[in-house]
Amino acid sequence: MKITIFWTGYVWLVTGTCLAEVWHNVMCIDIDEKKVEDLKKWIIPIYEPGLEELVLRNHKEWRLNFSTDAKAWVKFATAIFSAVWTPPDENHKADLRFVKIVAKTVGENMDEYKCFINKSTVPVWTGKMCKRIIKEELEKKSPHSVSPKGREEATITFDIVSNPEFLKEWMAVRDFMSPDRIVCGLESEKAKEVMNEIYKSFVRTDRPLIFTSLKSSEIIKYAANAFLATKISFINEIANFAEIVGANVSDISRWIGLDDRIGHRFLQAGIGYGWSCFPKDVQALIETGKEFDFDFQIIKATEKVNKKQKTKVVDKLLEKLPNLEWKTIGIWWLAFKPKTDDIREAPSLDVIDRLLELWVSEIKAFDPVAMTHVDKIYWDNNKITLTQNNYWATKNIDALIVITEWDEFRMVNFEKIKELMNWNIIIDWRNLWCKNDIEKFGFEYVGIGK
Repeated sequence: MKITIFWTGYVWLVTGTCLAEVWHNVMCIDIDEKKVEDLKKWIIPIYEPGLEELVLRNHKEWRLNFSTDAKAWVKFATAIFSAVWTPPDENHKADLRFVKIVAKTVGENMDEYKCFINKSTVPVWTGKMCKRIIKEELEKKSPHSVSPKGREEATITFDIVSNPEFLKEWMAVRDFMSPDRIVCGLESEKAKEVMNEIYKSFVRTDRPLIFTSLKSSEIIKYAANAFLATKISFINEIANFAEIVGANVSDISRWIGLDDRIGHRFLQAGIGYGWSCFPKDVQALIETGKEFDFDFQIIKATEKVNKKQKTKVVDKLLEKLPNLEWKTIGIWWLAFKPKTDDIREAPSLDVIDRLLELWVSEIKAFDPVAMTHVDKIYWDNNKITLTQNNYWATKNIDALIVITEWDEFRMVNFEKIKELMNWNIIIDWRNLWCKNDIEKFGFEYVGIGK
């Protein structure tokens, strides 16, 4: 099938590349000319394992292409995906300006049937809004004609589909190619035929293709992210209580996770959730509820707990070093989770800002892939040093804070670290190591919930 995907972003590139991999003819549209030219030269703008290889192969074989010409490629495709970014606005609602622009662009340029597919995370009723926008643009072009029988018929028809994504960064390619579910909210048999054609390669491998209403589909992504965020805040609350009474949250999460009604995933205590999606989707769902006079009490509590959790690690540091003025602090690692360079809403940024407020002398930080993005934020702050490796981030520091759980760094040389550090405090806010093992090297070790 001929498919066009709008605009720049993580979902945009992964979706377009993976659909090309199953032999669809895909055109990815963006208004950023440099980004388009870079992609044509196989310069990939995001870090995602396995993506670069797929982009190169499918671009070479002409199934995946990139362009800034929206008008031509609206006409080219039968299925048009809107995979634009929906950031929070000043009131924490989902900002739909880019969704509206894509819908308007499609309405202005379509001259035959199109299936408009919202891949972006959008609040309930967005499909209805897109339908209205496209219809208004078609009516400007007088798309109605009177048949010989005197019956008014539309010469151009279209469908609206909600097809939310469920991709995890650093596993996005695998998630798309082997999905646990594909959700399609739609209103017609024609749209169902289109979505079956797009995803038939996945259905053949017994991946569930679920059809529901537009409204239900639009809520599903928000509900999924809010539930996962709630699990994270829940186990962090348990960790904070376990620490007070002298229990071990690692044991607690392990044993409750064996209950198949609960499951073990997202039950690892830590610094709280980051990323672009969880914070903005939790807030957007709360604000959408207000529009319908509904109070999401549990989800509001989830957000409140998470905000407190982000800088609780600094409170733990202050228990060991009550005065941080003129102290040097090391930080491992900066992205919101391992194996991604994404620092949007990353807890590390909250920690850095709080340390700067407490007048630390210097922050030495390292991350295997996210350093460039962090440098763009703090490039003019001479108190922040981004080091070339994790050991350099420990040289002459008074305390080390561990924020992200890179498995590759579980086995480190603690004797070397001890020699490099001025003082001996390790705040392990991911419970990456065992307290007894670390203290054998002479460190003061602080975990979470222990």
